[in-house]
Amino acid sequence: MPTRDLLLLLLVVLAWAFNFLTSALAMREIPPFLFTALRFALLAIPLAFVMKRPPPGQWPRLLAVCLCVGVLHFGLSFSALKLAGNLSSAAIVLQSYVPMTAILAWLVLGERFGWRTGVAIGISFCGVLVLGFDPMVLDRPMALVLMLVSAFFLAVGTVLMKPLRGLDMFSQQGWTAVVSVLPLLAISLWLEPGALRGLPDWSAVAWLGAVYAALVSSLLGHGLYYVLVQRHPVATVTPWLLLVPVIAVGLGIAFWGDRPGLELWMGGAMVLGGVLGVALRTLQKSREAKRTPLPPASETL
Repeated sequence: MPTRDLLLLLLVVLAWAFNFLTSALAMREIPPFLFTALRFALLAIPLAFVMKRPPPGQWPRLLAVCLCVGVLHFGLSFSALKLAGNLSSAAIVLQSYVPMTAILAWLVLGERFGWRTGVAIGISFCGVLVLGFDPMVLDRPMALVLMLVSAFFLAVGTVLMKPLRGLDMFSQQGWTAVVSVLPLLAISLWLEPGALRGLPDWSAVAWLGAVYAALVSSLLGHGLYYVLVQRHPVATVTPWLLLVPVIAVGLGIAFWGDRPGLELWMGGAMVLGGVLGVALRTLQKSREAKRTPLPPASETL
């Protein structure tokens, strides 16, 4: 990968890692579901001018993806981040969506994976169990549960997204934002009564956190990621994204007061090691596919 693209990838990593910190700061004042709705409302404004209509027959799948990713994944992940009270565990546990996606792709799409990928998936899930015994996590176990459920819905959305055709990343982001705003507002009115009345009292930090999540993390981060995966194989780019939770843990220690214990360090290493194993195995398969005839669709992993 050229130096220029490595620098762009580092910018993506930093944009996504800092999103944990800026969102946590904003949610000191804005409840999580309302924060998520505000993020998507701000994101929908610029993307409304470039969104494409999905081809005929794609609407049901697109709506399912929007609800899984926009409403359930983001709503629950921000709720988990708020409830956890730390950045480290949330950033690490969210990565479990990678092995979950591999398992769902096997169950739903028939994509097979070898024993090495299976071992990596097992190590990753065992890491979540080890991480769960850290005192910082044990104090608020529901945050761990919510983040795992959030990761599951991201995995479901990722698998549903694979057969979508005729939509670029900006259109997918735009439709996710447009479709998600009203359901998220409805959930906020139900679970966070009176949250909107606090809007005049929100500080600049809260507003900047929402703007950062929409324009820097989503628009810039995902936009650059889309450019990079057009230039390079996805399996070449994705292992670098493991720097996101690593930097997020560093930010949590430096600016949020996180004090991870031995269990979180060990469990985090197992989770990220397992995710790296899945990513490297996918990269190896991708390289082998260039040298040999393409395998059936059911053997992509």
